[in-house]
Order: sequence, then structure tokens, then C-alpha cells
Amino acid sequence: MKGKPDRLFFFIVLGLSLLGFFIFASASLGLLSRNGARLGEVASKQFVVLIVGLALFVLVSKIHPRFWRQYSLPIFIGSILFSLLLFVPSLGFKSGGATRWIHIGSFTIQPSEFLKFGYILYLAGWLAKVKTGAQTVKKGLIPFLIILAIVSALMIAQPDIDTLVMMFASGLAMYYAAGARWKHLAIICFLILIAIVTVAIYKPYIVARVKTYLNPDQNVLGSSYQINQSLIAIGSGGITGRGFGQSIQKFQYLPEPMGDSIFSVASEEFGFVGAVLIIVAFLLFGLAGLKIAIRCPNQFGRLVAIGIVIMILTGAFINIASMLGLIPLTGTPLLFISHGGTALLITLIEAGIILGISRIKTTS
Repeated sequence: MKGKPDRLFFFIVLGLSLLGFFIFASASLGLLSRNGARLGEVASKQFVVLIVGLALFVLVSKIHPRFWRQYSLPIFIGSILFSLLLFVPSLGFKSGGATRWIHIGSFTIQPSEFLKFGYILYLAGWLAKVKTGAQTVKKGLIPFLIILAIVSALMIAQPDIDTLVMMFASGLAMYYAAGARWKHLAIICFLILIAIVTVAIYKPYIVARVKTYLNPDQNVLGSSYQINQSLIAIGSGGITGRGFGQSIQKFQYLPEPMGDSIFSVASEEFGFVGAVLIIVAFLLFGLAGLKIAIRCPNQFGRLVAIGIVIMILTGAFINIASMLGLIPLTGTPLLFISHGGTALLITLIEAGIILGISRIKTTS
């Protein structure tokens, strides 16, 4: 791997990361109005994670994708076992009706981020190995459905349906790129739809989200509170916004201003111009990443790049669209920007892998 890394992709990731911390720093000011919150500690932790993440972004880019292919199965199995720790009473941390975090000392870690990472690597390794077998039922469709079933069981048990949707989108994109038949893709989509509907029946909060989406004016102080406050924040921003740190909604009104509502805070402070800038930044990331995938002569590298890009873009779409009221409200963070050390670190590592893939010049 003697080629030079893609400079455009490098600067897009760097710019998106710095833009993300700039927005996060402003959103974190909302902690000043919340009891027990320590602004300096939260901001400094995010900054340290960003610096470590950017260092890993550069270091990982120097690792040949051959390494990730060789250890894709152990990484995937390890991510599954790590996710199972969520259900150990002394480790799993429950919040908002979901068990998605593990307490290790003074750190809180979200295993689903590692599972997404392991899932992409293993899926790419398996598809690269079976080659044209991906077009068959025995070597392609059935094993693919088994992999989806494993990750689905883990995500539904938490539950974390939003992340599961991201994994579905990423997996389908990789499967399609590997040469899957349209008939098999249609079967998978049909089964995914059945699975989501079935889960919705047993998870009332999903039905409640859909009802809120269909009628956001109902129960504005209850289930519709967040989406209404989000739309107020976005609408208040106008064309150029109130200015850095000047958001009103992040003080008491808007739930999770540093988390899944951070796009609303950014839209209020930087207006339509700032909102478009964020969206364009993600689009540039996607275009540059997919360009690297298309040019990669190595199938494993190509599939990994596609999987990572689609995963990140799907997450960004879900977050932004839900804050705009275009889809039902979700708890999906805006990667690169929202609070969450685990998500930021893994995302930058994944971006580093894509940067490393851009250096591949041979099929080996």
C-alpha cells in the first residue's frame, strides 16, 4: 500500500470534525441551566476524545485493509460478546427505557458502535470471500439473513431500532455492491418490513412515535414536545441565525441539546445557511467516500468503504430528517457532532479505514 491517501477526503473529515466540535461547544452551554451539569468537564472530555479520535484517524489510515480482512471475524465475534455485556446487571446501564450503555469505571461505553464496526468488517470479508456465490440462495441469501438475524436480535433486545435501521441500510448497500440479485434484495426488504412491524406491535414507544409524527399538534407538552421545540428552534434561526451561543431553545426547552437535538440548536444559531452547510458537509463526505470505494481495485476495501459511508449517511439523514419532522422522531445522534465519545472515536476510526483504502493501488 504505497499510494498517497486521498487529500480531499482527509480535509473533509477534518473539517467535519472541527465543525462538529464548534457546534457542540455552543450546544453544551445549555448545561448552564441544568442542575448538576458541569459544562467544563463535558466540553473538555469531548475535546480530548476529538484529539484522540483524529490521531487514530491518521494512524489507522496507515494500516493496510488486509489487516482488517484477516481479523474481521474475531472483531465481529468480539463486538457481539461485548454487546452481550449490556445484559449483565452490574454492567448494563438503563436510561429512557433502553439498555444501551455499559459502565466501566468512570467511563460509559455504547457497545452498538463496536457492533456496527464489526458487522461491516465481517460482512465485507464474507462477501469478498464468496464472490459470485453472493448471487445464490445457499451461499448468499441464507447466510446474509443469518448475519442480519444475529445483529437484529442484539439491537431489538436493547432496544435500539434506529441503529438497526442504519445497519440494515449499510448491509443492503454492501450486498447489492457484491452482486446480489434484485429478487433476493426484495425478499430481504420484505422480511425487514415484517420484522419492523412485528417489533412495533410489542414496543409501544414505536407506535407512539408514529402517532406523534402523523399528528405533531396533539399533546404538545407530552409526546409531541421535542418535535415542536425542535421546529421552533429551526424556525427561529431564519436565514443567518441568532449567532454562536445565542440559542434560546437549548436552555431548558429543547431536550438533549447536545445529543439528538443538536441539529436544531445549530439551525437556531446559524440559521438556514448553517443548516445547509452541515448537510453539504455530510454530502461531500459521502461523495468523497463513495468515490474512494469505486476506485478501489480490492473488493474487500470497496465493500468496507461503501458500508461505512452508507452507515454514517443513513444516521445523519435519520437525525436531520427527524428534527425537521420529515420522519418520526428518533434518538439517533448526529455523528461527528453530537455528544458521545464512543460514537466519535469509532466514526473517526472508520473514516481512517476509508482513508487507508484510498491508498490501495493493487488488487492484493
